[in-house]
Amino acid sequence: MFEYSVLDFFAGGGGCGAGYARTGAYVLGCDIKPQPKNPHHFIKADWRELLYLAQHFDLLHASPPCQAYTKACKQWRKEGYQYQDLIAEVREAFMKTGKPYIIESVPGAPLIDPIVLNGSKFGLLVHRPRFFECSFPVVQPHIPETRQSVKMGRPVSEGDIIQPVGHFSGVTYAQKQMEIDWLGQKELAQAIPPAYTEWLGYRFKEWAASNNRLQGTCYAQGNAADFTNSGDVQSE
Repeated sequence: MFEYSVLDFFAGGGGCGAGYARTGAYVLGCDIKPQPKNPHHFIKADWRELLYLAQHFDLLHASPPCQAYTKACKQWRKEGYQYQDLIAEVREAFMKTGKPYIIESVPGAPLIDPIVLNGSKFGLLVHRPRFFECSFPVVQPHIPETRQSVKMGRPVSEGDIIQPVGHFSGVTYAQKQMEIDWLGQKELAQAIPPAYTEWLGYRFKEWAASNNRLQGTCYAQGNAADFTNSGDVQSE
């Protein structure tokens, strides 16, 4: 039995959704690209086409493209390449739904009063700081300092803190440390550890329960295909 429901936009391989699922959530992921490794119910569609589904969910989550702010793409931006920046548009669309939401992005992204999470908070040997804008109150937790992460491209050894980006080495080690064993190198380079959204999911449940914001019914009681005109529905 699911306790609440999350509509996961820009879902990718499902790392964020997996964290919410750990807290008892039903997760429906959506992405404009096929995501055959995503372990949740999934719809391939542009995020704007599925905003009408928000009414069926307790929480909206989005991880919009972040290349406009990542260090990895800095040199390309200097050369004039312009990356898609959807954060403001997503925020405005979410606010119009009236639903609680979380928007995730990289350091430097224009999020409003975000909290930051990193692997050290959860005892993970992963350096992947991420910012989260929450429409409900969340107190910034203490983040323990970490040792220097391994250099990109260097073979990893047991106990190393990893920073899985690009064509990194040690995929099996990264899968273990990120607690994501269903994704390969390409997807892991874009994913965040489910522990981040698991922590946020519990914060949301506490807030929603005290503010009567849980619907009491769950999208999962129906079939994903019942709520969309898209025939491209991927089951768990």
